[in-house]
Amino acid sequence: MLKSLLEWDRDTFVYLNNLGIEEYDLFWTTVTNFPTWIPLFILFIVLIFKKYPKKEAVYVLLTIVAMILFVSSFTDIVKNYVARLRPNNTEEINTIIRILKSPNTYSFFSGHAASSFSITTIFVLFLRKRFKWVWLCYIWPFLFAASRIFVGVHYPVDIIVGTFVGVTSAILFHKAYARLIVPYLGLNHLE
Repeated sequence: MLKSLLEWDRDTFVYLNNLGIEEYDLFWTTVTNFPTWIPLFILFIVLIFKKYPKKEAVYVLLTIVAMILFVSSFTDIVKNYVARLRPNNTEEINTIIRILKSPNTYSFFSGHAASSFSITTIFVLFLRKRFKWVWLCYIWPFLFAASRIFVGVHYPVDIIVGTFVGVTSAILFHKAYARLIVPYLGLNHLE
């Protein structure tokens, strides 16, 4: 079964990667870079401080920073343990795919998917009752994760697992905030 999954993963990656069009290469290489999204991160922080009292906003942001550190560390541990080569470094397929980035680190699972989905999910959880449009922020992690296929550095399973890790981490840290921080601050609400 694992062999079949890995074959599907490889074949699906090759198919999706080859859907890339040269005219969109600049778009995907821009989308895949974290600095491109700094204005979105600033918006998230501004919204937290706009909709929460200052002291609570600080604790919300500290919770988010703790989650980001957890997701980043967990991603690195798993990548080094599994040690799956990235598509761009896999001799079997690297001559038949489009490669726009060439990192040398391991592939499984996608840190871009895990971090972007964790950050977006936790901000959505903290802001969903205050801004109905906050769900639109999921455009970012979907584009960010998809870019990893188009630049040639992640298989679909890497992205699916990274997404799962990110969303699950955000939910757990949001629940931890509700159980540990909210009572500490003497609040009687979840958000």
